[in-house]
Amino acid sequence: MAFTPLNALNLFLVVARCRSFAAAAQELGISSSALSQSVRQLEQRLGVVLLSRTTRSVALTEAGRRLFEQAGPGVNQALEALKATSSRKGEVTGRIRLTVPEIAAQYLVTTVVPAFARRFPEVEVEVQVENRLIDIVSEGFDAGVRLEEFLDRDMVHIRLTEAFRFIVVGAPSYLERKGTPKKPKDLLTHDCICYRSTTTGTLYPWELEQGKKTWRIPTRGALTSNNDRAILGMAESGLGLAYVFEPLAAPQLKRGSLRLVLEPFAASVPGFFLYFPSRTQVSPAFRAFVDTAREVMPQRSR
Repeated sequence: MAFTPLNALNLFLVVARCRSFAAAAQELGISSSALSQSVRQLEQRLGVVLLSRTTRSVALTEAGRRLFEQAGPGVNQALEALKATSSRKGEVTGRIRLTVPEIAAQYLVTTVVPAFARRFPEVEVEVQVENRLIDIVSEGFDAGVRLEEFLDRDMVHIRLTEAFRFIVVGAPSYLERKGTPKKPKDLLTHDCICYRSTTTGTLYPWELEQGKKTWRIPTRGALTSNNDRAILGMAESGLGLAYVFEPLAAPQLKRGSLRLVLEPFAASVPGFFLYFPSRTQVSPAFRAFVDTAREVMPQRSR
């Protein structure tokens, strides 16, 4: 493979995004050895190490992280422009990458994605499901989904869901054994199934409210998970109380395998939003995706 700085830069960006030479080589359709050689030549040309390599992983150095963040958006935009130029008149092609938390994925993949895929079958859509909060620009995503409280001020956002509540639930067997909490402070004496943040690694406090008064309860218990469905399953088994996204627990509440407790203190949130950077130059594919989202969502974008 002939070496050119721009070609090598694009190869480096794919490796940085995939965090793997093997995965990047498969995506690019070249050998891992050729890919590694091109990245090493780029490092030699720049006089810095961009990637820390071990037998099991690839990580960005500080210089590599800066290059990835600064060059990535521009290169992606240039590639999308080339694809758009080479496509037939009026045809929308390209690739869109989205990051979505697990509990919100259903709203995106049952509404916007199907409508968009039917209209623009030539566009590749990748939906990456993960619960950590990420920087969509630096990690090469076009858009993401978050609760409104986690949105940056400079992001455009489009409503995906109505407002909903986070609730405390417990199995009948647990409530018979341990009793039913009546006030937020009662949670401090109960077995609570804790949620550990994938982003920060800390336990998430249970947020409750009544009128203008709010509580952040530092619950503790023998069981902890970073997965909402796992927490819900443990609660359904009678192992403790859980703090969950109300629509996720709707089936269990309906059949009675879980009961809602502390309902007067359930905290409401505005809902999930599709968000993306406020920028004037975007690919035709992503522009079409945003237009589709605005059309199929019942609420107006903000």
